Amino acid sequence: MEVLVAMLLLSFGMLSLAAMTSFAVQMPKLSGYRATAVNLAADHIDRMRANPIGFGNGGYDKASSYDSSRAVLAMNGSDACNYPTCDPASLSTMDGAVTRAAVRAGLPAGGILMSRDSNTGTASTTDGNLWIMWQEPESRAPVNAAASDNCPVEVAQHYASSKPRCLYVRFRL
Repeated sequence: MEVLVAMLLLSFGMLSLAAMTSFAVQMPKLSGYRATAVNLAADHIDRMRANPIGFGNGGYDKASSYDSSRAVLAMNGSDACNYPTCDPASLSTMDGAVTRAAVRAGLPAGGILMSRDSNTGTASTTDGNLWIMWQEPESRAPVNAAASDNCPVEVAQHYASSKPRCLYVRFRL
């Protein structure tokens, strides 16, 4: 009887050890997604800082490219900005296409949304909001922070069942 009780206690310990191991294996992948999103956001903000005229004219204002799809995005020929015909508008188009493709390649079902602030009634020429969105694999409830992410309203409502993860960055050029 003592051996059976000891085996029972040992089995409970082994079950909790297995659960902790799966949690420990999953966390580096999830933090890697977040680090990738931060790097992609910083790159896109740097691109906008290099083209303040294109930003001020609304060239970077794009609707959300998040569609929960994992299809690869490629740049079109019309997205290219070639010297000497490259102007702020075509540069912002190319920058947006490059970032959308990089986000989709670097994050599962990745997407981006960028909007300028319009708190005063007119669109700002220096302030903006950037969201990088992606779909993480299902995780345990204690580590699933998707409900607390600051996702844009149109994405959060439209994809309520799949709950994308979102990185929100408010910036000033």
